[in-house]
Amino acid sequence: MQGLARDRVTELAALLSVVSLALVFGAALRVIPEALLPQAPDAVFAAIPHVNAVVSTLAILTIAAGVTFARRGEYERHRALMIASLALFATFLVLYLYKVTMQGPAEFPGPAAVETYLYLPLLAVHILLAIVCVPLLYYVLLLAATRPISEVFGTRHRRVGRVAAALWLVSFILGNVVYLLLYVVY
Repeated sequence: MQGLARDRVTELAALLSVVSLALVFGAALRVIPEALLPQAPDAVFAAIPHVNAVVSTLAILTIAAGVTFARRGEYERHRALMIASLALFATFLVLYLYKVTMQGPAEFPGPAAVETYLYLPLLAVHILLAIVCVPLLYYVLLLAATRPISEVFGTRHRRVGRVAAALWLVSFILGNVVYLLLYVVY
């Protein structure tokens, strides 16, 4: 199986990206039936944005630290931190998709001018970066997961990983700004 995955990294990254993005858009567009999921108490739904803000902040820290370790040549630490980042991202995504599937996207509670000229542009860039990151992250993850560290150097992992990490960081940071606008400032 690993040999097949090793030879089909691009195709697997594309397939996983399509499935992942279909789930995200299915939740956001309310296509996924609520009846498929258990109903949580209101307190759980109220807590999800705050938990996700903490998860996002931890992901920012683990991504930044992982990049730092890669630059220092500490590849085992880099790998561990990037796996932690992926786990944090998956946690964020599961919680976010659950909340959006059950309740729909959050509505902006602030003034219309702030929504139009600040919130929506930030949200759009955040969403665009998140969409672009998905296939890049799957690609570098699959390159690293299907090879020993010594063989990763012969791939495009480093080049694509730099772009993916930068976009991922900005997306998480903007996600936290969106959170602040939705739940703290307004």
